Amino acid sequence: MSNSVLLRREILLAGLLVPIGLAAQEEKGGHQGQEKPVGAVEDLMREHGILRRILLVYAEVIAKLEAGAADFDAGAIHRAASLFRTFGEDYHEKKLEEAFIFPAMRTNGTPQIVAMTQVLARQHDRGRQITDHILGATASGKIKTGLEKPLAEQMHNLVRMYQNHAAREDTILFPAWKKTLSQPKLDEMSDKFEGIEKQQFGTDGFDDASRKMVEIEEKLGLADLDHFTASAPTL
Repeated sequence: MSNSVLLRREILLAGLLVPIGLAAQEEKGGHQGQEKPVGAVEDLMREHGILRRILLVYAEVIAKLEAGAADFDAGAIHRAASLFRTFGEDYHEKKLEEAFIFPAMRTNGTPQIVAMTQVLARQHDRGRQITDHILGATASGKIKTGLEKPLAEQMHNLVRMYQNHAAREDTILFPAWKKTLSQPKLDEMSDKFEGIEKQQFGTDGFDDASRKMVEIEEKLGLADLDHFTASAPTL
């Protein structure tokens, strides 16, 4: 490889080394900052990432609730539940999974997949009931005395259910759905999902949800990833 090629691949920008992939994009005529299209399955899975982060917030406050503590911002929990409702239930579940994926797999899936979609749909309904409970319990920005443990129980139930729910969708349902689609059809679904997202939120819904999630985590003191680094095992 010539020195000129190496130099192009190792471009210094403000004292930082630009990744080779980024330099390669420039060689092909791409522009820095120009986003690649997000595929339908990737879109669904990264949306699950937002919902999992909300569940992680719930998991962090469960122990405090069970102990009757009130030394956290219940308003932040309310905002987390509101995001779970608008981004997770009203958009991701209703507009994408229930409108497109579940019906397609009930027609084209194996008997096991068909049965799975029925369970997943029931879990969507139960999740909405639990979100109603969380929203109601945190609506005033404070949790009323005596409601701490019932709220913790409902959060625990949602965390347990949705961890299994999302994992099955990511590893079984979504790959099975993708296999039923040709590449042109998959591209069409990706464009359709993007259009629905823009129509629902008026902007990039994922980016907006990510920003809101960071604000919630910061409010609750959960933004530092190193906070979750495990201690070294001891004998």
